[in-house]
Amino acid sequence: MKPKVLLYRAIPEQERQRLDEQFDVTCFNSVNDANQDAFLAALADTEGLIGSSLDLPPERLDLAQKLQAASTISVGTDQFDLAYLAKRDIPLMHTPGVLNETTADTLFTLIMCTARRAIELSNMVREGRWTSNIGPAQYGTDVHGKTLGIIGMGRIGYAIAKRGHFGFDMKIQYSNRNRKPDAEQDLNATYMDMETLLKTSDFVCVMTPLTAETEQLIGAKEFAMMKPNAIFINGSRGKVIDEAALVDALSNGTIRAAGLDVFEVEPLSGDSPLCKLDNAVLFPHIGSATTETRLAMVTCAVDNLINAMNGDVSKNCANKELLDR
Repeated sequence: MKPKVLLYRAIPEQERQRLDEQFDVTCFNSVNDANQDAFLAALADTEGLIGSSLDLPPERLDLAQKLQAASTISVGTDQFDLAYLAKRDIPLMHTPGVLNETTADTLFTLIMCTARRAIELSNMVREGRWTSNIGPAQYGTDVHGKTLGIIGMGRIGYAIAKRGHFGFDMKIQYSNRNRKPDAEQDLNATYMDMETLLKTSDFVCVMTPLTAETEQLIGAKEFAMMKPNAIFINGSRGKVIDEAALVDALSNGTIRAAGLDVFEVEPLSGDSPLCKLDNAVLFPHIGSATTETRLAMVTCAVDNLINAMNGDVSKNCANKELLDR
């Protein structure tokens, strides 16, 4: 008999066929209030899990006592408790690598849009408010030659820094748990503590994973350290920053602008104070959202699940260190 797998997201047909060849698949195109009870009931017989955008804490996964492996169609793993899974000897597979460049494109788009006030000025044209040549009140700020500070120099952080260094002659500085010799050698990046980075960067880009240590890493104190003309970019997770403190910083002129692809609660409510700020550029969590990259992520996640169910977690296992203890 084929192992039972629970798929909790709609995926392209060719990848669904690959799952069906290997497993007995039960599919929920999404999990919502209407089908949540059925989904929880299906966990009882599940040996493998694959999907995305669903919190699966221990209290839910306690229902899945036959679970052997889980594969998330994402790089982020904050919807799982890695230590809990490791305690049960369950590998969590994820998709690093395949979305680095696409996500870096998105984050650099946020840098450009905030610096040149692209959304605000586009709306001015669309709404018929462009009636004469613009003046200093509508001017943006240069990107080329400025200082880009990256908090969290992982794969995506490096890809953003590469665009800044080679494409815009930006000075790169970074704060990270460990030094990154490749970034220092290839991009002439400077390693420094976060406080110094905040005080000296023209653009501050946060790319840390969400952990207990990084939750609300950036708040009122940190925004106050930044230059008044600094631009803040968040492409990590919404809970890495104090959103209310960011609203205050943008409203009071503590910083110049912000570009956000992630939020504390998603989808962001239309009545959020952020939506009322012209100096906030807001994307609906589209970091990896291109046709090519989303397909590559699903393909990687399917490969990961097949490998993990066959006992091979040598590649793309998010909690391998915990499993190996």
